[in-house]
Amino acid sequence: MTSTPTPSNPHRESGDGPARANTNGSAHANGNGGSPAHTNGNGGSPAHTNGNGGSPAHTNGDVSASASASTSASASSSRGTWRRILALAVPTFGQLIAEPAFILIDTAVVGHIGDAALAGLSIGSTIILTTVGLCVFLAYGTTSQVARLIGAGRRREGLEAGIDGMWLAFGIGVVVSIALFLAGRPLCAALGASGEVLDQAQLYLNAVVFGLPGMLLVYAANGIFRGLQKVRVTLVAAVAGAALNTVLELLFVIAFGWGIAGSGAATFVAQWFMGIFLTVPAVLWAKADGASVRPRLSGIMRSMGDGVPLFLRTLALRACLVATVMLAARMGVAVLAAYQAVNASWNFVINMLDAIGIAGQALVATELGAGRRAEARRMTSAAGRAGALAGVVIGAGLALTGLLAAPLFSPSESVRALITVGMVTQGVFLPLCGWMWALDGILIGADDYRYLAATCGLTACVYLCTLGVVDRLDTALTSDAARMAALWIVLNVVFIGLRAVFNALRARSDAWLTPAARR
Repeated sequence: MTSTPTPSNPHRESGDGPARANTNGSAHANGNGGSPAHTNGNGGSPAHTNGNGGSPAHTNGDVSASASASTSASASSSRGTWRRILALAVPTFGQLIAEPAFILIDTAVVGHIGDAALAGLSIGSTIILTTVGLCVFLAYGTTSQVARLIGAGRRREGLEAGIDGMWLAFGIGVVVSIALFLAGRPLCAALGASGEVLDQAQLYLNAVVFGLPGMLLVYAANGIFRGLQKVRVTLVAAVAGAALNTVLELLFVIAFGWGIAGSGAATFVAQWFMGIFLTVPAVLWAKADGASVRPRLSGIMRSMGDGVPLFLRTLALRACLVATVMLAARMGVAVLAAYQAVNASWNFVINMLDAIGIAGQALVATELGAGRRAEARRMTSAAGRAGALAGVVIGAGLALTGLLAAPLFSPSESVRALITVGMVTQGVFLPLCGWMWALDGILIGADDYRYLAATCGLTACVYLCTLGVVDRLDTALTSDAARMAALWIVLNVVFIGLRAVFNALRARSDAWLTPAARR
């Protein structure tokens, strides 16, 4: 268990995140004059200014020296931005991969039970991931609120907003868990499961579903830690949760012989472990700053109101992913089983990329809260480049995994071949995914929720129509390999590609830089 903050000194910045910038416009002031570049109060030139904001210190007319200093300051500022992004992105990745890691571990173990169990896991995990994904506003909205209020110097209010989000998360988790338990079998059937696959899907869903409140608490608590830029605790929680899930998975499924139900039970325990692990320090941090930890109806309703556009955005995106699973189910058990393996791997690596977007989200929200728009735009450019570069590296790794590690997911030769096709195809498109996800996080950090909801809704309409065309052309796809490639190509070109276009157009404008105007 990680150590908790010292209540006697609640405002001290720990090593969990970068030092906060001061309020005089300096991008990276450290209070000791240690920053290599100091901008003036108006966000102007990076050349050195004197202590009272007056004339530049370099007044000897040496243009070359001044230009050299400016170039050096600009390069140093750029390096500082990358360091700030990475300082948040690496630990944030740990939290983001929690649920996909659980599903990936489930997939690797359940795949060796049989094709029907793996196909059933595909249906059951789709319902769980969709539910958790629809509630991602608990993390995104809380991150933006906390970071923006802290950037404006209202730390206690920011922490109270985070606690409100946690109460909302717990309430939603309880209600949704009961609803899914009662409606689980019809939902699995609606996604295309039948016969033995339907039985396996229901067994998994019933075993795992009451872990949802714990997982949603993780999402909301992480919104607080991201907003505070103290995210190392989330990495510890994710690693510990994944380790526990792996041990219990092998114990319940292999040693005890519980089958797919044992897989769901292992994930259930890991979800609650992580929820408690992160709730305790979140509450202690809030108390240390004098924030109330009691449920406040006004704050909970405000969190819910901010979350509505994000919920609609995510609903549109999840509808697309569910429809993709339904189409894979129509293509046969082998395609569906292989799709599950590729999709679990994709969800895992996408969260590496999403970590960059969320790091940018927290940093940009803080800068906008402090009124530093130029710094926010500079961070946006850096985050986009970081996302694309990470996509190149991770995409190569995913393609290599498909070529070498397919046997880890299934003993079936036909399923292995389809897994290879899917992973290689997805690896090619991952740089586009990285760039798009980075911009997506930035716009969420800027509270541009309505634009994202509208454009994601439009993307969903186009994508669902495209899937309908692919379904009608199924007879023209002469092999399962062609079907698998078609699924992933359409997902990337239409689903990811359209969102990338919309996000890029918005980022080039100035509309997203004024969140208060959209409230």
